[in-house]
Amino acid sequence: MFHVPKMDCRNEERQIRECLGAIPAIGELEFDLPQRLLTVHHNLADTQQITGALAALGMPAAEALPATAPHRTRLRVPKMDCRNEEREIRERLGAMSGVWDLEFDLQNRLLTVQHEGPLQQITDALAALGMPAEVEPQGSGFSTGPSTPGPSRAGTVLPSPEPATSSAAPSALPAAAQSATFRIDKMDCPTEEALIRKRLEGMSGVGGLDFNLMQHKLTVQHSLTSTEPIVAALRSIGLPPAGAEGTSGRRTVYRIENMDCPTEEALIRDKLQNMEGVQKLDFNLMQRKLTVTHTVPPTAVEQALHAIGMRAVVDSGSPHEEEVRERPAVTRRQWALMAVAGLSAAAAEAVAFTIGQDRAWPVLVLAIVSIITGGWPTYKKGWLALRSGILNMNALMSIAVTGAILIGQWPEAAMVMFLFALAEIIEVLSLDRARNAIRGLLAMAPELATVQQPDGRWQEVPARSVAVGQLVRIRPGEKIPLDGVLVSGQSAVNQAPITGESIPVAKAPGDPVFAGTLNETGSFEYRVNAEATHSTLARIIKAVEEAQGSRAPTQRFVDQFARIYTPAVFAFALAVAVLPPLLAGGAWMDWIYKALVLLVIACPCALVISTPVTVVSGLATAARRGILIKGGAYLEQGRLLKALALDKTGTITQGRPVVTDVVELDAASDALRLAASLAVRSDHPVSGAVAAYWHQQHGSETLLEVDAFEAITGRGVNGRIGGLWYFLGNRRLLQELRIASPQAEAALKQLEDAGKTAIVLAGEGSALAVVGVADTVRETSRDAIAQLHALGVQTLMLTGDNQQTASAIGRNVGIDDARGGLLPEDKLKAVEEAIGRYRTVGMVGDGINDAPALAKANIGFAMGAAGTDTAIETADVALMDDDLRKVPQFIRLSRRTGAILKQNIVLALGIKVVFFALALLGMATLWMAVFADMGASLLVVFNGLRLLKSRTA
Repeated sequence: MFHVPKMDCRNEERQIRECLGAIPAIGELEFDLPQRLLTVHHNLADTQQITGALAALGMPAAEALPATAPHRTRLRVPKMDCRNEEREIRERLGAMSGVWDLEFDLQNRLLTVQHEGPLQQITDALAALGMPAEVEPQGSGFSTGPSTPGPSRAGTVLPSPEPATSSAAPSALPAAAQSATFRIDKMDCPTEEALIRKRLEGMSGVGGLDFNLMQHKLTVQHSLTSTEPIVAALRSIGLPPAGAEGTSGRRTVYRIENMDCPTEEALIRDKLQNMEGVQKLDFNLMQRKLTVTHTVPPTAVEQALHAIGMRAVVDSGSPHEEEVRERPAVTRRQWALMAVAGLSAAAAEAVAFTIGQDRAWPVLVLAIVSIITGGWPTYKKGWLALRSGILNMNALMSIAVTGAILIGQWPEAAMVMFLFALAEIIEVLSLDRARNAIRGLLAMAPELATVQQPDGRWQEVPARSVAVGQLVRIRPGEKIPLDGVLVSGQSAVNQAPITGESIPVAKAPGDPVFAGTLNETGSFEYRVNAEATHSTLARIIKAVEEAQGSRAPTQRFVDQFARIYTPAVFAFALAVAVLPPLLAGGAWMDWIYKALVLLVIACPCALVISTPVTVVSGLATAARRGILIKGGAYLEQGRLLKALALDKTGTITQGRPVVTDVVELDAASDALRLAASLAVRSDHPVSGAVAAYWHQQHGSETLLEVDAFEAITGRGVNGRIGGLWYFLGNRRLLQELRIASPQAEAALKQLEDAGKTAIVLAGEGSALAVVGVADTVRETSRDAIAQLHALGVQTLMLTGDNQQTASAIGRNVGIDDARGGLLPEDKLKAVEEAIGRYRTVGMVGDGINDAPALAKANIGFAMGAAGTDTAIETADVALMDDDLRKVPQFIRLSRRTGAILKQNIVLALGIKVVFFALALLGMATLWMAVFADMGASLLVVFNGLRLLKSRTA
């Protein structure tokens, strides 16, 4: 059995099967991806060929053979009560040597660990995560001690015995424990979270609570027969859920052509969220998609949508449907009707001005024609909104135009309706530009692929139909349709659409290629490793679309403001229409007209629509540059970053260390062979460098057999060779072994002062050799750090390397504070300290050892995410290549986005304040108010779209 830390998805499993399957003496392979364990049944004399083959794939492995039977220990972890803590613990303990299996009981805050060796390192690791643990007493009915061992030979799965049952734990969840997820629109800050915790944590049958404030979601672990008691409890504290996501719920995606702004969203939400059988609603206004989780038939949902005028069709995602969607945003018929409406409104104004009568029959006819041809959709939407009790822009405009007709202002009523309808069309066209930014990503991958058929001939087929494992041929100048690995030929590929790299990347057999990238020079063949719907490009598009659905902080503020503003202004307009004539003897017609002007500017349409357009433009611009941002919240928060913590290996440096020096202290010991024999069994990059150096120098010479191999976290490895113990590790390991060697200390100091990582090979009581390993700094790191400093961001490098190496590399690239000798828990503490000092801190990393610190930082950046499922799905911001300069690019884009959001808010509110004053003074007309309100909407939309043309972000 082997521990393979970099094996965490089906792509790696497939690569390993292909590689090891070619070795004749290897039989069955068994994979445990969550625990990153690989079991190999083989007839080889030793496992060196297996570990060597895995290392060649870039997935170094350590043989996981317990020296003793594993123990099963139950720990009580009082602070472990949600899925976030479970994820952190899995990431931390799952990477530790000697930890075999983890079982979680979140409701009772219990963690069962199957492990070998001392328990202290496990409890220390939990304490470092801020979750101290204590062993559950024996009286709990759980036995702590060795579990029944399986055969100890590599290649045999170790059985996992069931824990003893406990009669002393009546509160434990039964086997039928389940979870339900609720959307609570009013839950968006820690105050509501605390209120919910207080109400639910004491309920019988309710276990863990998992909060996602950004998405307004609450997940409840429970053993209840139904969720009604939970819903009732939430309602009792004024936080009613929109619905529960149960396993019985079905998800249906509807495409609604006339849903393209928050006005329609509010109308749909009001109609569906209280409908029986509807559990959850997810809106994507940019793509005009509504995802409904429901237990009622889809036709019932469609009928409800049709009842409020929403033309909903089920979105199947078929290629034919994609073609249908390419029709223009505004049809010729709509333009023709608008032309008739405009000419009629202008003619009505001209006739009324010429004859001096607003109610003459030619004026009435022209005005009616204009209102019907241009304003009928507005009246229809307004009636549906009023019938649902919603005061949206269509309802307010319908009331204003009707009021103008009732007081005899026919020409002005016609012109107001025409101007509003025209502005609506221009707004639709503007929003379509933002949608096209996302559609542009979809268009990057070609629809056809040249695939080798079973008879050997090549044929063009739809890319969607190509299966994993098939061979695809690419000629110069062609776009690559699917992800894969190059098997023959070589070329230079322009990966800018995925990674943002400006220079084409050389490709040779074994290198990955990505869908949507452009082959520039040679021809090659590659083997597909992901279907079209699971390519890196497809996952990027999915992530961007999901990010559109998450509301940014500014958008949440604007939505809350709009809910108060519109009813308040409507009430104020009624007061303006009624109170002055009643109390002060004012002229009814004059004050009613002023009230109608107020109604036109009562809907904060410009304010509401500006935020999603700006955020989507920013997300699309970032995605085109190889920066995948997982939500508007992170796009906004980036401008607040005051400090950035960076891992060294693989982030600032190349992450591929090589041996530069070997200082043998005992010439008779064959030190390099001993060191390589230990190193080949470790998955650490430094050990990989030692093993690679041995193979370069000695080819296929046999290494020594190692017994009782063990990785010592943060220090090195040890094992028994020829009956003697040997140790390979850092200075800390040498100190803990109490080995005093002036020659070793001198060699260590010399190498570390040169900025190299120095490790020692030691025997029982003496140092045998010192090996120097160097990891070269990336060419872009110095420029990236300089750009961060220019933006006023402090830099902090966190590394497990020694302090001398950290200081040398820190000086080289210009880091403000370089800290070495850090364990994962030390990195976590360093980030916590930085947050206390700077408030908003980012963390850049690329390894599992960085996971706790990445989770703790306000924004976690994952480096080199192209082709890796985990980084794209879990990082807050995923940098699709290894260019650290994308972090300052992200910060500049965030700052520009924040500036545009502020400009839009000031512009929208400022115009309304001016027209409030003008309306009350009698200096504003209805058509002027329409110009101002819809003009403001167009201005903020165009201002937001400027991000799509940004070249310097």
